[in-house]
Amino acid sequence: MSVIAEMAGLGFALDPEHEAHEPPEARGLRRDEVRLLVSRGRDDPVDARFAGIGAYLCAGDLLVVNTSATIPAALDGLLPGGEPVAVHLSGEMPGGFWLVEVRRPHDGTTLPMHLDAAVGVDLLGGGHIRLLDRFAGSQRLWIARTEVGDCVTCYAAEHGRPIRYRYVPADWPLEYYRTIFAVTPGSAEMPSASRPFTPEVVTDLVSHGVLIAPLLLHAGVSSLEGGERPYPERYEIPTATAATINAVRRDGGRVIAAGTTVVRALATVTDEHGAVHPGRGWTDLVVTGGDRPSSIDGLLTGWHEPESSHLMMLQAFADRAVLGAAYRSAFERGYLWHEFGDSHLILRESA
Repeated sequence: MSVIAEMAGLGFALDPEHEAHEPPEARGLRRDEVRLLVSRGRDDPVDARFAGIGAYLCAGDLLVVNTSATIPAALDGLLPGGEPVAVHLSGEMPGGFWLVEVRRPHDGTTLPMHLDAAVGVDLLGGGHIRLLDRFAGSQRLWIARTEVGDCVTCYAAEHGRPIRYRYVPADWPLEYYRTIFAVTPGSAEMPSASRPFTPEVVTDLVSHGVLIAPLLLHAGVSSLEGGERPYPERYEIPTATAATINAVRRDGGRVIAAGTTVVRALATVTDEHGAVHPGRGWTDLVVTGGDRPSSIDGLLTGWHEPESSHLMMLQAFADRAVLGAAYRSAFERGYLWHEFGDSHLILRESA
């Protein structure tokens, strides 16, 4: 079966030609010059540039963005016996524990590593990470105690580097993994849906009456393995943001989530009447095609791999036929996947 035929059911194979191997800046583009595919209900997908996103939003619409800043979450260490490993900090858990992934260095990047038992890892920057137990039976994620001082993110800032996977062959400085909305350090990997925003795009949106409101969700390591239980991520919804969302919806405007992290956070604090409430804590909520977050009318996102759990979330905003058309169009037009890739704006049919 061809890739395009497989994609009709969202079962597609991602090849290197459709992967972004470097930031757009390295390809001579501004951040906002990446491509943008717009899916609006049953209409044919529209091929555009991110800089023109304002043409698909209206005065009175609200864009909700994530202000989490990426940390250099990859730490080098040694297992007992001296085997080198990389420890990826996924996120802080309740009680001061951390969720981590231990990986094997390979050709300048890392590969998954399945440990047989809980061990300690001596960090090359000094300090120690003590693995305690697997997270919910996961083969890769561990609940751990960090022994690096009181501020784990401060330690990472001094001794870590950004998490990088095999499809990005070279190291890039941390600023390439942060969005213009980044304020509070805590994400293991960039909330990348907002990466293409530039001051010029934000100015254009605001000048045309589009509102922007912040929330916080610290994103953990990449998409879940098959059958893996969702892990908790820390979030905070400010009172002003909740009030703004409720007011926009009351006045007939649309609420657009900039990223799957925003969807997860808002769905956590939306009640059965569609009202959004302020709150903070940890969420392990999974939004799937059987859900329809009533407080959100659209989603700005990237392009997700076939095994990604985020594909289930997309079906809360568009059915399989619409998503299949979008992914076929993106493949045919040469769109690029991953954190340095192109964008997808999905507007609900009723939006």
